[in-house]
Amino acid sequence: MEVQLLREQEIFPSREVLQRVLGKVFEVWAEMETRVTQSELALTLDWNYYNDGKSWLCKVCHKKKTVFWLSVWEGCYKTTFFFLERHLNGIADLDISEQIKEDFCRMKPVGKLLPMVISIDRQEQLVDLLKIVKFKKDAK
Repeated sequence: MEVQLLREQEIFPSREVLQRVLGKVFEVWAEMETRVTQSELALTLDWNYYNDGKSWLCKVCHKKKTVFWLSVWEGCYKTTFFFLERHLNGIADLDISEQIKEDFCRMKPVGKLLPMVISIDRQEQLVDLLKIVKFKKDAK
């Protein structure tokens, strides 16, 4: 069973805390952070503690638009994107892993939103993640 980390409200997820809890996956997280905050994507990471889930989550935004949410788990971090039905064809056309597309199709809608959750624990996964980030950032 997967265990979500960063559950203590008084411990802000600083780089040091993330390095400690993510272990070897921290390098993958740090690379992702660098890539999404660079000028091409220019996203911002905003950590907040949410009482409803009793954990810290990172909202990754472009200006006022939420591109994805990030949560930290034992051995990985998870990114969660929310799409609308009108985005389905664009997602189908993306050059990303078929496994991501299959998992996305199996997810249950949250109201009108269709969630895409990706567990990241390897550097190679960042290629697909960044394609999805760019698609979501540019999506209307």
